[in-house]
Formats: sequence, structure tokens, C-alpha cells
Amino acid sequence: MFGRIIKVLIAALIANAAWRIGSAYSSFYRFKDAVTESAQFSANQSVDRLRQRVLELAAQYDLPITEDNVAVRRESIHTYVSGSYIKQVEVVPGYRYAWPFSWSVETMYMAGLK
Repeated sequence: MFGRIIKVLIAALIANAAWRIGSAYSSFYRFKDAVTESAQFSANQSVDRLRQRVLELAAQYDLPITEDNVAVRRESIHTYVSGSYIKQVEVVPGYRYAWPFSWSVETMYMAGLK
């Protein structure tokens, strides 16, 4: 009986950790997709405006990203957006792990074509 309770507790801890880590990655991938979309449709925006949009998206997805963590640059018809952050993920109750995330997005746009 005691062994069965231990097994259930271990399974619950593993399920909890998987849920929390999965949630962190889900937010990260949704954020990265939104950044890619913003970069693709930013032909008429300045680099500073695109950086501000990335920060707005970070706030929307509740990610700890500051302006220092985001790099935006343009070369011809290419837009590059990259950055990183560390999110504290509570893997087991009472224990937080600093989980690093980084992204790099490269998009192209064709301005002036109709």
C-alpha cells in the first residue's frame, strides 16, 4: 500500500513538472511565431517600432524580456530579430529552475510589389 502511494506521488510530480515545462515552451513558441509574423509584415515600420512590437508581444505572453534582450536589424529585404530570456519554472513545488530560452528569426519582405 505504501509503495503504491509513493508511485502515485512520483507520477504526480512528473506530471506537474511536464505541465509546467510544457506551458513554458508553449508560451515561447507562440511568442516566437508572433514575432515571425510581426517581422514578415514590418516593411513599413522602423527597426525601433518592430523592437517595441516584440516587447509588447513579450508582455502579452508574460515573458521576462527587456529591451536589452532583443536585437533587430535590417539588411536589404531581410529582417533579423533575435533575443533570449530566462524564465523561472517551478519544476516541483518549492523548487524553481532558471530555464533559458533564445530565438532567432529571419524573414524577407517584398516592398512595393502590387
